Amino acid sequence: QVRVVDSGGGLVQPGGSLRLSCGASGSIYSIYAMGWYRQAPGKQRELVASSLSGGSTNYADSVKGRFTISRDNANNTVFLQMNSLKPEDTAVYYCYAEAARSRWESTRTYWGQGTQVTVSS
Repeated sequence: QVRVVDSGGGLVQPGGSLRLSCGASGSIYSIYAMGWYRQAPGKQRELVASSLSGGSTNYADSVKGRFTISRDNANNTVFLQMNSLKPEDTAVYYCYAEAARSRWESTRTYWGQGTQVTVSS
């Protein structure tokens, strides 16, 4: 089994910063991608940022220039540095890993439990 654990959320004032962390462990052969989605109350889950195994990254337009994703492939971890936070960034942030458990299996998506980020004065 593959386990994904995310952490680092909290309450921060507008303009502040937070750093989310996420690690994948267990029966992992390879990880194709890791990243973050978020879901605000009453809204659909949306992709925030992703990091592919080749090194490329993708960001939602709403966070470009403010959020930075970084990945430590050796330790199967990913981080999301969030700067200049806005109230509209308030959501539960979910880490994910697209991983294969063996060379014969296709990748599957594994999810963290989610961490709450609240931006409010």
